[in-house]
Amino acid sequence: MRLVVPGSMSKPLGPSDFRRLALSLEGAEEGEHMGTAEQAPLVEELPGVFSPIPGGWGRMGMTHVKLSAVDAEVLAGALTTAWKLRVAKNRKTKRR
Repeated sequence: MRLVVPGSMSKPLGPSDFRRLALSLEGAEEGEHMGTAEQAPLVEELPGVFSPIPGGWGRMGMTHVKLSAVDAEVLAGALTTAWKLRVAKNRKTKRR
């Protein structure tokens, strides 16, 4: 799946672009969450874009995204990865 924000390649992404990309994923809902994603590879590969939130939140996987430094394709990939992990975790919880 490849998500594209129209015109995003010519302008920096903003919070509304992030929200639109995140909520375009099937079953995605806006709300508070607790969970982790594949933070370490993102931070290692693109430290100017992704960084762990300081303290315990960051150790649990919560990650800052510098929207002015990320393009739509990279952001969509990160969001899709987090979404897939959440969907898989939800399936395991429902089976119990």
